[in-house]
Amino acid sequence: PDRGGVRVSCCWGEGGGKAITLSPGLTGAARAGRPSSAAMDASEPRSALEGSGDSQRGSVSSAAARHLEVLVYLVNNSVIQISVESLTSLTAGELGRTLREALELPDQAQEIFALWLVSPLLELQLKPKHLPYKLCRQWPDLLYRFTKCPIDDIVHDEPLLQFRKNVFFPKGKELQVEDEGILRLLYEEAKFNILQGRYPYDMEDCLRLGALSCRIELGPFDQDQHNPAFIREKADLFLPAHLCKKHGGFLAVLRARGAKPHSYEEGLLESFRQLVDDAACEESEALRLHYRAYLEKCHLLRYYGSAMFTGEIDKPAQSFLHRNGRKLVTIAISLDGVSVMDSKEKCVLLALCFHELSWEYTASEDEDTADILWLEFDGEEGGAIVNKLLKIYSKQAELMSGMIDNCIDFNTAVEMPSVQDAAATKPPRPKGKRGKLQRQNSVVCNRIQQLSTIDYVEEGKEIKRVKPKRAASFFTRQLSQGPTSYSAVEMTETLEQG
Repeated sequence: PDRGGVRVSCCWGEGGGKAITLSPGLTGAARAGRPSSAAMDASEPRSALEGSGDSQRGSVSSAAARHLEVLVYLVNNSVIQISVESLTSLTAGELGRTLREALELPDQAQEIFALWLVSPLLELQLKPKHLPYKLCRQWPDLLYRFTKCPIDDIVHDEPLLQFRKNVFFPKGKELQVEDEGILRLLYEEAKFNILQGRYPYDMEDCLRLGALSCRIELGPFDQDQHNPAFIREKADLFLPAHLCKKHGGFLAVLRARGAKPHSYEEGLLESFRQLVDDAACEESEALRLHYRAYLEKCHLLRYYGSAMFTGEIDKPAQSFLHRNGRKLVTIAISLDGVSVMDSKEKCVLLALCFHELSWEYTASEDEDTADILWLEFDGEEGGAIVNKLLKIYSKQAELMSGMIDNCIDFNTAVEMPSVQDAAATKPPRPKGKRGKLQRQNSVVCNRIQQLSTIDYVEEGKEIKRVKPKRAASFFTRQLSQGPTSYSAVEMTETLEQG
């Protein structure tokens, strides 16, 4: 499977024995089409994740739970089997410590990595105090609350306990890591996200990353062995499949017309050939250098190391009938900001730093209707700079709003620059027409024209859709410290949720 594992499970008895799954069926309340009160309190998303109290589904008998083998997956599909004595009371922090010892990682790994519960339907990073066993048993309730999945999908979904990067570990500190084991894990996770299209990148950048992967996993370039045919067979191990398909289809048309284009395998091979190590550099040191080079390249992406959420946005009206519909998007939130990406096309639609936006979360009165995360940011309309509002429909809107809060709080606690220093580093607003980007078709650039937004300005006591920029933000939730384009305003009415 492309998510790095299959399920969370544990084994009975000292010799392995019968396997049991930690995610049984729905509670009676959820089966009846209403949320379970134990894990579905809409007033606070964290209440569903604290793991406090007994599960409504019962638990494994005390005799069976004395000695269990817990399976923890790495992003590269490796499985680590850990023996535990009291699974029901085992915290994520305790399990993480045992796992780090099994992987022989230094103490530094404690702040770099975290345990996650993931499935194709939902991904959650666990706090050290969380109880993985109880959260696994509450998984159907969490899916019912935070996804729009059909009941049948919820019943059959089984979460995977995975060891991967902590969202709150700054990427700048990664390059200070010296341990090869930690760098290897960070590299493998970054590579996984690149190959799966979770980190959109252009082909020319992916060729560079693919060449580094070739050097790391195949050794130094060997002209006799590493030829186009060899690379073509292993291309899916080094390049995103969706880019190779697009590139291959275009090349097929050119070849039919007699052209001889530079194919992606040839580009990968040439980039691999150009990677030359220092003759005096030992292999272990060379690998560390290549791991860092791969990570440095990924660090250029604002969504590197993000927590991923799913949602929908309105499509711009097309044709005179104004038919639009909705587009499925992935929302990536990291310490660097918020990115909205087209889930199908694997490209960025909008990427903003926290000082470039204001946001708000509004809950739906109907439990069958998605909540809304509002993002407000500067844009252009008719050549003038205006405030734009983007509506993101998602049952994970509350989680996303909380994640933005946590990221801003973390950044503020780690480094608090003075307002004067922050303002000095803020780039000035362009007075004239903005210059064109060097790479217009880049998948990492904003595509504001593909967004259906609302333009607002303050006018008396009302909020109206107009062209010019407002002097203040509609929302009160924004970065309270440092450079920001907005200030809070008092409003008498709220936006419609239609």
